[in-house]
Amino acid sequence: MGELVIRRLAAADWAAFRAVRLAALTDAPEAFGSTAGDAQKLDEAEWRRRLEQRAVFLAELAAQRVGLAAGIRGDQPDEAELVSMWVAPRWRGHGVGDRLAEAVLAWAAGEGFATIHLWVANGNARAERLYAGHGFIPTGRVQPMEGERVDRLEFEMRRGVG
Repeated sequence: MGELVIRRLAAADWAAFRAVRLAALTDAPEAFGSTAGDAQKLDEAEWRRRLEQRAVFLAELAAQRVGLAAGIRGDQPDEAELVSMWVAPRWRGHGVGDRLAEAVLAWAAGEGFATIHLWVANGNARAERLYAGHGFIPTGRVQPMEGERVDRLEFEMRRGVG
């Protein structure tokens, strides 16, 4: 299988970020609030800005981009949020999601956050199992998805950092 490498992207990696995010939005549109159409409209400056504002981790295996996850500041000063998790279909179930979650958790710990949360689309049992395996538990909070997906609901999961 080769060695799985997880690396944090810098602004100069904007084209790789764009390519993997578009792959994610095309592969699993039901899992995200934004759409591939939305992402295709963004220019280089916006992709770079997004990389400067969040910690984006890319999973690579045998020179292939196989996954993505990011950490952002949450609504509370001591809270982070895990966003944009995606693993290419061929590599699901091979530990890529685990390694990406671990990278975001390590980033959150390094930044001094006390808690981290995320939102999972209702019906995405595989993602829920992945996150539960990393100590995330459902909080009971539910909300409509963002963007064009307001007809779908997502639920929150949370855990402490560290």
